[in-house]
Amino acid sequence: MSIERAALVAALDELLSAKSIPDYCPNGLQVEGRSSIQRVATAVTACQAAIDEAIAWQADALLVHHGYFWKGEFEPVVGMKRQRLTALLAADLNMLAYHLPLDYHFELGNNTTLGHCLQGYLPPFTMHPGSADHPIWQGVFEQPCDAQVLRRGIELALDRSCVWVAADDPLVKRFGWCTGGAQGFIDQAAVLGLDAYISGEISEKTTHSAREQKIHYFAAGHHATERGGVQALGAWLEREFGLEHRFIDIPNPA
Repeated sequence: MSIERAALVAALDELLSAKSIPDYCPNGLQVEGRSSIQRVATAVTACQAAIDEAIAWQADALLVHHGYFWKGEFEPVVGMKRQRLTALLAADLNMLAYHLPLDYHFELGNNTTLGHCLQGYLPPFTMHPGSADHPIWQGVFEQPCDAQVLRRGIELALDRSCVWVAADDPLVKRFGWCTGGAQGFIDQAAVLGLDAYISGEISEKTTHSAREQKIHYFAAGHHATERGGVQALGAWLEREFGLEHRFIDIPNPA
């Protein structure tokens, strides 16, 4: 099965409401390649290693969460940027990127897929989705959970260790999460009265915010917390259009 590039982009833009969510980069088609698409490779970031693997697999499109042309980035096409774009254009490989629209999608987004992943490794909890306007997803345990159990569940779910800033009270009833570089939402999590908050990264000030507001904070990895969305989106393309899909996971400790 194959689909025309324009039809694929239109379907993804509509699915993810890409035009209605303000962002720091263009969402959708960022680099134009061949017009007919049968094989779609997905990856968290459009790094050179992901491009090379997509080309080796003979993909027609590379679909990522972190693409190019960010606000404030160095604009000239030189060095690393030139090498990446040269490889994409030489291979006639389409490159599509969806950033915040993929974070916040109710069914396929990074936050929803992380929540489902955590449910497989933690005591029973009810998940309450957020949105672009209210970006913290929340979980409520049926019974209060020890923070050590929460930490272990996060690490098992993501197959990596996390940084934990512990609060005095070890019990967690309500916790929240927002994937990637969303450590800045910890203050909002505290205002919501959450006992714990999970994100991808940690900043110097995050530690002080967690300690002073008596909330557990877990930095579980930017890359690790955002692997789910592109995989779910690739699986959706398989189901919807019969396309071939392969997820390319380029290890990243951040």
